[in-house]
Formats: sequence, C-alpha cells, structure tokens
Amino acid sequence: MSFKKPLLLAIVLSLLVVLVVACQPATPVPPRVETVEVTRQVEVTRIVEVTVEVTPPPTEAPVYAQETALQVIPLAGPLADRHAEISSMAWYGDYLILVPQYPNFFVEEGDGAVFALPRADIAAYLNGERFAPLEPVQIPFYAPEAYTIDGFEGFEAIVFQGDTAYMTIEVSGADGMYAYLVSGSMSPDLTGLTLDTTNMAEIPTQSGVDNMSEETLFLAGDTLVTIHEANGRAVNPQPVAHAFNLDLSPAGLLPMPNVEYRITDATALDENDRFWVINYFWPGEEVLKPESDPIFTAFGKGPTHAASAGVERLVEMQYSADGLTLTETAPIQLQLLADGSLRNLEAIARFEGGFLVATDKYPTTIFGFVPLPPAEE
Repeated sequence: MSFKKPLLLAIVLSLLVVLVVACQPATPVPPRVETVEVTRQVEVTRIVEVTVEVTPPPTEAPVYAQETALQVIPLAGPLADRHAEISSMAWYGDYLILVPQYPNFFVEEGDGAVFALPRADIAAYLNGERFAPLEPVQIPFYAPEAYTIDGFEGFEAIVFQGDTAYMTIEVSGADGMYAYLVSGSMSPDLTGLTLDTTNMAEIPTQSGVDNMSEETLFLAGDTLVTIHEANGRAVNPQPVAHAFNLDLSPAGLLPMPNVEYRITDATALDENDRFWVINYFWPGEEVLKPESDPIFTAFGKGPTHAASAGVERLVEMQYSADGLTLTETAPIQLQLLADGSLRNLEAIARFEGGFLVATDKYPTTIFGFVPLPPAEE
C-alpha cells in the first residue's frame, strides 16, 4: 500500500528528533555561594636588632722558633755502651777526648780509660767519605785514690792547656753535694792520662740539689772557671761561677745569670770570649721546673718543644773578668725525638761550623753533630 512509506518516514524522523534532544547537554546549575566571616588573631612581636661578633677562624699557622736536627755519628767499641755515660769532652790537639763518668765501667781492675777520636775521622764521616761507625782509641786512665773518695760520683768535666788536663769530680758527702777540681797530665802519644789526686780544690754546692755539683769547666786564658749544674731562680737565686788559677788556688767568684733547668757542659771560648753551654731539662726533675723560662719567653719554642715538657738546647754566654752574661743570640733548640724520649746531653765541643755533642746513658749513647744556624756560622 502506498501510505506505508510516508508513515515509515515520519516514524524515523521522530526517532531522530528524540535522539538529538537526548544528546544535548543539560543546562548548568549556577553554584551556590555562601559568605563566611573569618576572624584571625595575629600576635605582633617587636623586632630588635642584635649585633653578634663572630671570631673568624685563624688563617695562619702558629709561629714557631727554629729547631735544629742532630746528625748522629755512630760509635763502636766500649764507648758505644750506654753504661759509658759520657760526661764531658774537649780537644787535645787534633784528638777529641771523651770522658766516661766512670772510666772503669768496662774493666774489673784498674782505673779504666778515657777515649780519643781523631778530628780527621769525624770530618770524613760528616763529609760522607766514611760510613762505618767510629771506634775511639782507648787511653789508659790513672786516677790514684779518686775512686776511694767517700761519696765519689764520677768525673764530670775536662779541659786541656797543653799537656795538662783539668777535671772536676762530683761527690755526695755527708753534708751534701760538692766537687773537687783536680789536674793531671796527658802523654803526647796518648799512652796515658794521669791525675794528681794529692792536690785537689774543693768547691761547695750552691743549690743543694741532690746529684748536682760543678758540671761544667772552661779555660779563660790562665783562669779555670767552673759552673754549677743548677742555676734556676728557685733553687739558686744568686748563682756564681768559681774561678781558679792553674795551680788550683782560688781566684774569686764571678756573677752569672739565672739559667733555668741544667747546665751540663761548655765549649771553649771563641776569639770574642763567647762560649756555648748545654741547657737540658728532664720533666722528672720537678725541683728544676720553673714557673716561667725567660729564654723561651724571649725567643719562643720550636714545634717539638711546644709539644713536650722537656728541653734540649744550646745557649750562648759571654765571659769577662766581671762575670758571665747571656748574649742576645737565640738559643739552638734541638729537634726532639719523635718517640718522646729525651737525650741527656752532657758533653759538647766546637767543630767546623757547629758542635759535637754526646749523651750519657739516656736513652743510650748518642754522639753527633749540631750545625750552627746559617746566621751564626
């Protein structure tokens, strides 16, 4: 039938209209806006300006005094034994004479020996021409009656004038410490050193400190001068050096400055009557520990000394007929051992461009060379 096509077309169109209407977006609903009143309480703090000083970290390393290393010269023979306890040394011609505190330390009978090192052998080692340890020559030592002195504590110092030797002997007597000054003779061929113990000058103690007497001896023309070991302000407020004629008769007292710690030996005088002394301190000797040390105050400490309570240094002094004085020369501070042990230096002598030094038994026998600082050469 012909009416069916129009009807079908109308139905399709109606369905399309419905679909179009259904796909249209819904009309948006405007949001609901509500007004809320919020009140906030704010606490106002007063602002105060504060100035803060900040110390900047140090930009420079600490300033230390110069220190000098000791160049060890190895020894062989009896003197290398720490029980030799080298206590002094001095030049006899071209031989360095080294004196053990107890020259009979290595023999059962007799008075023992002192020892000699040729200058040429020392120079050869320091110049790199010799590498083997140096073995000193033994010189028979004759000291009749010296070892029988009541309270004998050994030989402490030696100097020579020609073939005549002068030595000090330390004694611990019933009334305290004292020393003897004695003379002797050296055989030019080094076959013996003999003391005359029938003529000895007695020197009383100044400090009263146990085990300390006239440790140092030097020659000023025809005058022998001895220096006490302890000269610090607390133990020896007004120290003096003792002067003697060559026949051992007293020649007066010489004022000298307070020098803290110990003075253990001296060099010979130079052409300007200046000399160097060993100045040493072991912290176990509390009686010698000062509240302050003027030499360190004036010149400062080297790095190893700043880290240690011990002292190993050489100090220059000036001799005159009016007394002994300290010079303005800076002390030579030795670079201390890395293991913390201290070298009990007890012997010194001049040598080309510096000094030869030696220890007693602590920490062992050490013999070596200390150069002068460049400014002092």
